[in-house]
Amino acid sequence: MSADRPTLPPVRLHSDAELARDALSAPLFARAAQLARWAEPGVPVGVGGELLQEQLAAAVDHLGLSADEDGAGYAAEAWRLAVDTGLVEIEETAEADGEGDTLPDDAAAGTAAPGEELPLLTSGSPQDILDIWLGGMETVLADAVAPDLSDIADQLAEGGELDLDAIDWNPEEEAELLDGILGNLYLLTALNEDPEQAVPLPALAASMIVPDDMDEPTDDILEEVSEAMMRLDDQFRVLEPIGLVAYQPVDEALIEELDEDGATTRVPEPLEDEDVSRYGMVRLTPLGVYAVRARMLDAGVDAPAVGDLTDKGADVLLDALPGYPEPLAQAESEQWLAARKPLDAARDLLAAAHGDDENGPLRRLACQQTLSLAGPEAEPALREVLDDKQLGGLARVWLAEHGATDVPEPSQDMIFWLTVDTIAAQLGAADAVEESAAELRALVEGLVGQHSGFFEAAWRVDHPATADVLEAMGRLHPDKKTAKEARKAAFKARSRQGS
Repeated sequence: MSADRPTLPPVRLHSDAELARDALSAPLFARAAQLARWAEPGVPVGVGGELLQEQLAAAVDHLGLSADEDGAGYAAEAWRLAVDTGLVEIEETAEADGEGDTLPDDAAAGTAAPGEELPLLTSGSPQDILDIWLGGMETVLADAVAPDLSDIADQLAEGGELDLDAIDWNPEEEAELLDGILGNLYLLTALNEDPEQAVPLPALAASMIVPDDMDEPTDDILEEVSEAMMRLDDQFRVLEPIGLVAYQPVDEALIEELDEDGATTRVPEPLEDEDVSRYGMVRLTPLGVYAVRARMLDAGVDAPAVGDLTDKGADVLLDALPGYPEPLAQAESEQWLAARKPLDAARDLLAAAHGDDENGPLRRLACQQTLSLAGPEAEPALREVLDDKQLGGLARVWLAEHGATDVPEPSQDMIFWLTVDTIAAQLGAADAVEESAAELRALVEGLVGQHSGFFEAAWRVDHPATADVLEAMGRLHPDKKTAKEARKAAFKARSRQGS
């Protein structure tokens, strides 16, 4: 595998315009924008820029929220986001006088008004909107891993110093766990053919805690998974309003049942299908995929997206495609082809497919798959390479599939060279995946069955992967006699190649 191949599978991103619309409609961000506009005449605020009691009540009313503790909490949260993202700017107008003097709780310490960023929500580009939203998302992520404020208040009220250990909160560990969870969600989204499929919260928590080599989780591990699951439940409830995730929380009735019994909230093993949703279900939204990818890119992680290769050369495309899931490889190829004239694209692909290096077979396989999407305008390029040892075989396959006439029959040498090249590519693509191995085994059986004396001809093929292919055929073929013939042929091929 090429060292330049991405370590993460690519994701399919929505357009910036679609993502910007999603950002503007995220409940928390929408409320923040509403309050920023509401602040037009200037709103008195406290020392930390927070809304005073009277203004908070007015904000609750403006947002159409219920006049209870939850409504006030939603309004205060939206106001903080507006301030943090620059949708609202604070100008201090009063300060405490004298050492130790403080302003009364209900006294204004400044005035808030719409900030410079607010007009960008209506007159800026989609990227302007997304940049503002990303800043707000970082604030919400920090809130999600913050400790319970009531625990801190209790400590300070008792006159003691803040003890993070006593409230069971480690900021680095909390942030690392949430980053890891979002990374796992991102990976699952990239690999899943249905990006809207939600993941059970217990499985997500277990993905961060249960060691890969542990067949059966211990009771201590299960307890740790359960505790992490409940922390994640709190965190995802915080993250959903900004539009990062779509979340079905842990069933409140389930939590109450366990609390009443005085039992620790623990995930039973195994979970029945009907029970899974009670323990929470989560997925990244398209906006969430965009956001997590943006954070990965900022951290220096190679996180490709479909369309990244559109302006790259054919060599870059063919090196990358073997690492892509099939649907995304096709989508990437379609965009790459759409940006070029068909005949030029075909010639570039064929030129890039050449090579005797170990990745050559995979490049040619990717070339063949990409060219299968090209229209009849590409035909002249395929005819130009009919006599080429490395490309003549795949050119004939393309021409036959597109109903071309007057295609010369391939020589015996070309047929066997293409066979070896195809199996070498399949071996590279299989990468120990069971389903691919089964398909490859069927291909090997079919080839040997169709050609009598296959191995006697195959070991003479002038292809750098001939010996490796024959050894693999010996491992894959279920018939012991045939497998032995394959191994003998591999030995002859190595002797012929002088290795």
